[in-house]
Amino acid sequence: MEPSPPLEILAREPEGFSLWTGPPFSNGQPRIKLEKVPCTSAKFSEDGSRIMVIKSDSSVGIYDCHSSTEIRSFEIPNILAATLSPRGTYLQTFQKSSTPQEKNLILWRIDSGSAVYHLFQKNMSKATWPSIRFSSDESVACQLATNEIKFFDAGDFSKGIINRLRLPGIAAFELSKMPASHVAAFVPESKGIPASVQIFACGGESQAQPVARRSFFRCSTVQLIWNYGSTGLLVVAQSDVDKTNQSYYGESKLNYLTTDGTHEGLVPLRKEGPVHDVQWSASGSDFAVIYGFMPAKATIFNKKCNPILELGTGPYNTIRWNPKGKFLCVAGFGNLPGDMAFWDYEEKKLLGTTKAECSVTSEWSPDGRYLMTATTAPRLQVDNGVKIFLHNGSLYFTKMFDKLFQADWKPEAPVKFGDITELVNSVDSLKISGIKLEGAKSSQTSTKLNPPAQKPAPYRPPHAKSAAAAQAELFGGVAPTEEMSKNALRNKKRREKQREKKAAEGTSASHDT
Repeated sequence: MEPSPPLEILAREPEGFSLWTGPPFSNGQPRIKLEKVPCTSAKFSEDGSRIMVIKSDSSVGIYDCHSSTEIRSFEIPNILAATLSPRGTYLQTFQKSSTPQEKNLILWRIDSGSAVYHLFQKNMSKATWPSIRFSSDESVACQLATNEIKFFDAGDFSKGIINRLRLPGIAAFELSKMPASHVAAFVPESKGIPASVQIFACGGESQAQPVARRSFFRCSTVQLIWNYGSTGLLVVAQSDVDKTNQSYYGESKLNYLTTDGTHEGLVPLRKEGPVHDVQWSASGSDFAVIYGFMPAKATIFNKKCNPILELGTGPYNTIRWNPKGKFLCVAGFGNLPGDMAFWDYEEKKLLGTTKAECSVTSEWSPDGRYLMTATTAPRLQVDNGVKIFLHNGSLYFTKMFDKLFQADWKPEAPVKFGDITELVNSVDSLKISGIKLEGAKSSQTSTKLNPPAQKPAPYRPPHAKSAAAAQAELFGGVAPTEEMSKNALRNKKRREKQREKKAAEGTSASHDT
């Protein structure tokens, strides 16, 4: 068996992005693999083979992740958005258009640097970008157009449109990723006709009729979530108005459809309120949901839509299932206080709880051993930094920044890593110097991991904090603290000498009298 690939982390600051080596860290700190590259945006391809870097409003660079070198550069004036295809074969760009005749959406082949497809697109939104969607293996490519979905030969765009799926009023769609066997389409409510989500098989005459369909009133937007294996689709149907007047944010319902037609209906949630988050397991046979008014409820369902494990209630709105499917984390981020609960799904038990206040992003590492949270700008302008937790909630590593825009794991296929139990045992056996493990309230780890009580640090005004941070090196940060402690010690000695001198002067004066 080939050795597991090393973990890597991309961190983007105002000066640009850098690549770190991921955990476990040999000396308690990551090593810098690639020094800061100036940019305004950086993103991995889905398979982790390449990084797309927007350097300015007219320049896009493509980096090879294996060599950490730039392999292609594109000069594209007035660029507004760009993205890579899942395997890094294509770059898709959207530019500001001056005339309707100008084709401002371009698909570039990265190895040749040539444009393989052009079209005019009036505007772009989060729901419609990227315009051309690919399956994870890039076997299928499709694009949403007026009243239809266009299909292309993903290996040869010179063939043009090879198939069309006509669907009047279609507003959004989602292609199943692996395998690319089906496409889900959403048609909003119109003239008294209810909104609907339909599933069609990709390719050939089979596209004419849907294999599954679900209709619902009071639905303005949907979130379409395919499982791994493309056999099940979760649909979060959101309406702008809550008829019960219980929520200012409208109401949401969770629907479940299968491609074999065995299930088309609502997921039986046992608490009133919104659907906060939902995620499929790595196997695609189970899914976890956080739902209901606060304190929210977390439940795992099987593919027959039956509840199989309750994860309790709490201030939760986020669920993260690790890529190996063994561990999952339920958390409350955003405007919630940052509570995190780590579960072993296979053993059906709680491993530990901790907190990561003010976290903006959170994601498991590709090997499933670590969960990284990040506090980033512009959402939050203070206390920016990253925290890396072990599978049981123990704090493994933390690093603060003056300003951090982004922190991402480099994607890797989970199958490239060994059995999760062996990986976890290898982490547990590490003796890491200089890293304080804390945060888990686990019965197994509390005696080892809880640090001794410490005196609160003296108050330091904001300007002193920023000055200390500016002096710290990228992965250091201890030097200013040590320097300040030396200064404090020196001042203490100076004060003691002054007191001794005054005492001596007082003694000599009394002798003179």
